[in-house]
Amino acid sequence: MQDQIEGAPLIKPSSTDHPLYPEIVEACRTVFDPEIPVNIYDLGLVYTIEIGPENEVDIIMTLTAPGCPVAGEMPGWVANAVEPLPGVKQVDVHMTFDPPWGMDMMSDEARLELGFM
Repeated sequence: MQDQIEGAPLIKPSSTDHPLYPEIVEACRTVFDPEIPVNIYDLGLVYTIEIGPENEVDIIMTLTAPGCPVAGEMPGWVANAVEPLPGVKQVDVHMTFDPPWGMDMMSDEARLELGFM
């Protein structure tokens, strides 16, 4: 049996139906990439927000480039934004570069703000 199912997305799905999901997204929107004046969520840097049965939050994210100067700090910034939310038990932020980030992952708002639309 193969690990990767044919046609399956590389990005694990988020817990979008969980009641905490919208608040976690808003918390992620308070974190900005220091090199680009757009928040990390609208940039498409947050790949997955998974919320477990006890409200433990697992976030998988990336950076615009592996050599980003804030690579070591960004996970902490995201955890610090999400952890204080009422109901959140704990937050783990994991960094990945697979799949690599691309401009097509940005929201329309981010593209508009950066002049790509």
